[in-house]
Amino acid sequence: MGSGHEGGAGAPGGGEFYSPLYNPDTGAYRFLIDGEWRDSASGQLVHNANPSKGNERCFGFQACTRDEVDAAYAGAKAAQRQWGRIPLNKRASMLKAAAELMRQHHAPIADALIREIAKPKKDATTEAKRSADLIEYAAEEGCRSLAKGDMITSDSFPGAERDKLCMAHKVPLGVVLCIPPFNYPVNLAVSKIAPALIAGNACVVKPPTQGCVSALMMAQCFKKVPGIPAGLVQVVTGRGADIGDYMVEHPGANCISFTGGDTGLAVSRKARMVPVQMELGGKDACIVFPDADLDLAATAIVKGGFSYSGQRCTAVKIVVAFEEIADALVAKVEEKTRKLTVGQPEDDAQITAVVSAASADFIQGLVEDAVAKGATMRTEWRRDANLIWPCLVDDVTAEMRLCWEEPFGPVVPVVRVGTEEEALRYVNESKYGLQGCVFTRDIDRAIGIADRMETGTVQINGPPARGPDHFPFQGVKDSGIGSQGIVNSIEMMTKVKTTVINLAKPSYATA
Repeated sequence: MGSGHEGGAGAPGGGEFYSPLYNPDTGAYRFLIDGEWRDSASGQLVHNANPSKGNERCFGFQACTRDEVDAAYAGAKAAQRQWGRIPLNKRASMLKAAAELMRQHHAPIADALIREIAKPKKDATTEAKRSADLIEYAAEEGCRSLAKGDMITSDSFPGAERDKLCMAHKVPLGVVLCIPPFNYPVNLAVSKIAPALIAGNACVVKPPTQGCVSALMMAQCFKKVPGIPAGLVQVVTGRGADIGDYMVEHPGANCISFTGGDTGLAVSRKARMVPVQMELGGKDACIVFPDADLDLAATAIVKGGFSYSGQRCTAVKIVVAFEEIADALVAKVEEKTRKLTVGQPEDDAQITAVVSAASADFIQGLVEDAVAKGATMRTEWRRDANLIWPCLVDDVTAEMRLCWEEPFGPVVPVVRVGTEEEALRYVNESKYGLQGCVFTRDIDRAIGIADRMETGTVQINGPPARGPDHFPFQGVKDSGIGSQGIVNSIEMMTKVKTTVINLAKPSYATA
């Protein structure tokens, strides 16, 4: 598609549609303020790396200043006041237009995802197209849910007369700060932006370093829609260490939606008294009972554990297998794991490089600790820079770090248990509680253990998954605050406003 890079940096493909994002003089991407693609007054750039190419320099983008953050919030506030007065049906039409632009211009977004985060080509294309679907659904769901309100009469309360009518309806919060993660920088940005916009809010977006350019391209799809106010979607780039806290603590933020890891714990502590939506890490357990369909379970474990090299909050991160079937299950998982292809994302390999050398080092440390304490490697340990071959680790015990810590890589540990109570330990004693899954043919047993699992979601006879995007999605403990999914996000990004009509006192009222 002609990305035309030099020294690792690259201008976007896609012709005129994406050309304003890139400054050929600096070889870097601009940020978006008040409908204009700008270079930062700082004169400084941030560069990300290509995980699949030895961490060579990939893209450069602007290191924004605090003054530019201030301008982003001020412009978003002004745009929101205009946007909030646009009829709901027209807002929905403009969001659908943005979705259509994303479909038409998805290829450069997918190319950026391949280069920035080593996402396999097929998955990168799916992320761009799925994000367009999410925008459309949010537009339609907003028309359904936001049109509803309540009419409350006063005489339902003891001692009150029928002399007041209360009209209650949902109104926008104002400006939503959206912070997506590196692993789904487009889809998880859109999952925040689309509900916020249909509800009448404006957005300030802080993309991740890895995934920044694909997020900027996503923003162009909103900017190019006729009728959308300049400044409705602002995108501020730079290192989180430099401007992240300032953006979170900024008085211009009326709501914060964050997806990521343990950084979210600090974000929640620093946020002012505004609604906070957090989706953080997970240690999603897969419990396999003796009566389970082992072929189904093994397929789900491999898919759930190794998709996008395990870099998903909903990846299977620990398998809890009952002793009676553990040997058979592990053999099936091992056989399927060995068939996974390993290589470059542009070749659509199933296992690609993890996002950074630091991440690869952390993953290796977890595996080495487990082996040193007696775990059994069912596949050979192999690593080439950021590329780690899929790793199945058996006989993991509670003394090993791999049992409790989140590898966020292509590693699936297996623990063996004898009782349901023992199985529950590996779910409920974890500091995380995002999702879990249960494999059994006994629906009563499945529902019973699901009720006892301290997680936001339990999948029965299927791997953990975030979607479909309109399903509620939430965690407990250190896995998050609040519930996501299109419907729940619209609800969280609005507040109730009431208008009370005082009527003449009824003739039958007593003095």
